Amino acid sequence: MTRIYNHYISITAVFLFVVEVLVLMASVYLGTRIRFLEEAQFFSASLTPLFPKASTFAVVMALSMAAMGMYQLDSRPDSKATLLRLMPSLVLGLGLISLVFYLAPDLYFGRGILGIVMLLAMAGMLLTRAVFFKWSSLGVLESRVMVLGTGARAKECHDLIENDPGCHKFKIVGFVPMPGEKHQVPYHSVLSAEGPLVSMVNKYSVSEVIVAVGDRRNGGFPIQELLECKLNGVKVSDAAKFYERERGQIRVDSLYPSWLVFGGGFEQGVLRTAVKRVFDLTASLILLVATFPVMLVTALCIFIEDGAPILFRQERVGKGGGTFMVLKFRSMRNDAEKEGKPQWAAANDPRTTRVGRIIRKLRIDELPQIFNVLKGEMSFVGPRPERPYFVDQLSVKIPYYNTRHSIKPGITGWAQVRYQYGSSVEDAVEKLQYDLYYVKNNSLFLDIIILIDTVQVVLLGKGGR
Repeated sequence: MTRIYNHYISITAVFLFVVEVLVLMASVYLGTRIRFLEEAQFFSASLTPLFPKASTFAVVMALSMAAMGMYQLDSRPDSKATLLRLMPSLVLGLGLISLVFYLAPDLYFGRGILGIVMLLAMAGMLLTRAVFFKWSSLGVLESRVMVLGTGARAKECHDLIENDPGCHKFKIVGFVPMPGEKHQVPYHSVLSAEGPLVSMVNKYSVSEVIVAVGDRRNGGFPIQELLECKLNGVKVSDAAKFYERERGQIRVDSLYPSWLVFGGGFEQGVLRTAVKRVFDLTASLILLVATFPVMLVTALCIFIEDGAPILFRQERVGKGGGTFMVLKFRSMRNDAEKEGKPQWAAANDPRTTRVGRIIRKLRIDELPQIFNVLKGEMSFVGPRPERPYFVDQLSVKIPYYNTRHSIKPGITGWAQVRYQYGSSVEDAVEKLQYDLYYVKNNSLFLDIIILIDTVQVVLLGKGGR
């Protein structure tokens, strides 16, 4: 993992992105060469002018693949799954590149060439991914890690690496026991004491040591040995930091106040606030113009099926714990809460109308929140705003829940694109851990990443209810 503007990005994903951009550019050059096979003079003369067209095509197609989640690498390599994601990615990319050709005719390179280029691009992507999968299966991209500790935190690391598809690139060589700590990891994976840590690191060819010890105040904590490992080029990571880096979450059960106070992140400077506001206004106005016809059709469908009101106003908690009225297209019957008590939304909720089920699945019901963003009550990207009734409950049950209210809530957010629609306290804990990551590491770069991921959520209907 490498950190770009506070957000952790997989080096493997960056490498794959760059390689595939080059493959896509090569497809344009090769496609042009095939199209004008008998006109070698034309091809040699147009090689340099073709660069802007090739680079534009490559970037648009690669971003389309990113929008469909092809660079998240959160699943084990599978050629069938790759093909199922690649096809809609290419269709989306074809639509976007056609729009680019319409807006910038100088970048157009002809239908004949485009058809050949698309076929070459598909073949190139499949070949690139096949090589990548082969490397993964051979363990070329695998990192060997050793976990210091055998208790509850060590078990969390074990479960994360063994069960989370996104962590298939790690292999645990073993767990180093600490004095007085009860074993909660598989006994066969506990290493026997074989001298200093650095010797064990060298013996097992370890590239990273994960410190998963609950109590570090006793005299048995090997701080000097860990320092020696670090000085010998071995990465040393705290379990909480490892979880944040690899999972994009901050674990609530491993937090302590001093880490929040003295740790990095959680910065809300004047410049960041100003940049975010400009971004909010720009993104909201673009989305408003682009989706206005969809909003009109949605309003008409809601009125025909269930009458007025078309918009639904509901009190939500915003920045600093203050409340505001969020705007949404009404997706439930007027008597959805006839008993007067707020309820969690459920899968296949019987209270939703036929139009409501569709617009909730496609997240169209969220579009009127654009006006909340323009008023300054919300941001385009941020934690999902909750109702005061649920906030009061969750604040009592979940530590640090109110930390998410240190910034404005958003139409979309890190938790929304990384986790399913929440309908319980357990779901709220999971989403809070994503929200804490965003609050800690938010930046314009992360906002753009979230917007790209939102395309996949909308097009594939992920998490909608």
